[in-house]
Amino acid sequence: MGTPYHLGIDVGGTKVAFRVESGSACIEETSFSWGARHSAEDDLAQLAGHVARLRERIGTPLEAVGVAMPGTVGADGRVATWPSRPEWTGVDLKTALHSLFPEAAVAWADDGDFGALAESRASGCENLLYIGIGTGIGGGLVLGGVPCPGLGRGSFEIGHVIVEMGGVRCVCGRRGCLQALASGPATLRRASLLRGADVTYYRLQRALRNGEPWAADALEGSTRALAAAVTGVQELVHPDRVLIGGGFAAGIPEIVPSVSGFLADLVRQGQAPLPVEPAALGGLSSLRGAVALAGLVAAGEVP
Repeated sequence: MGTPYHLGIDVGGTKVAFRVESGSACIEETSFSWGARHSAEDDLAQLAGHVARLRERIGTPLEAVGVAMPGTVGADGRVATWPSRPEWTGVDLKTALHSLFPEAAVAWADDGDFGALAESRASGCENLLYIGIGTGIGGGLVLGGVPCPGLGRGSFEIGHVIVEMGGVRCVCGRRGCLQALASGPATLRRASLLRGADVTYYRLQRALRNGEPWAADALEGSTRALAAAVTGVQELVHPDRVLIGGGFAAGIPEIVPSVSGFLADLVRQGQAPLPVEPAALGGLSSLRGAVALAGLVAAGEVP
């Protein structure tokens, strides 16, 4: 009998990514973009279709599946909230996943927490703050090599730390959350206002390379907010470094040095600013974390 297959799934607000590993080898990595938003049932049907085609291609049963989720999933396995796709509220995720993978051990966790775990392992840093910038802002904290606050104790929601009292409204309903100020869509909205015309991701990339002032100002609004959140985490738990990743950040290298500059401005006397680096896994942190979760499930280390 061959080495068992483990599947990681990174469920995002705009796309879903899959990675199948056997031992240390990647068997397949693929993704799809969600269709138009109608209902959770339509989304689950789309997910099921892609899983079926994935099964056909790999042609072998799965031993374990790890799922990185951006929403909040309660202890009963139901989605409590997912602001980017609110139609998923109340979905019985536990039942849906076990229906998709009846032969496999299945577990799920917050995408940011397991992105942080994957980044910690890849970088060899046991005390790490990870921030993933995409459709929203996720992140995680690893202390002593262990995700904090830990399985069963909630997720590390740095995206919903308030960094601007009375700021713009977040999808969670509050005002001034980091996600509302520094996510990919938030940055593009600010860029569109400053430019006076719609700005796409690729247009922003090009404008930043060309040094267009409106693009730099738009990005600084986001990186200043990111630095404020990181400074708060530093004061509380003192990680050794910050890694910034996620799909949006992976294509905009200007983010890391800009955050680093604002951290230097914010540092308190007697302290040194945290070093900031690009995530070692780029936009794949949460996906690799999901595969790592599958491995933990297969080993019986996650109930």
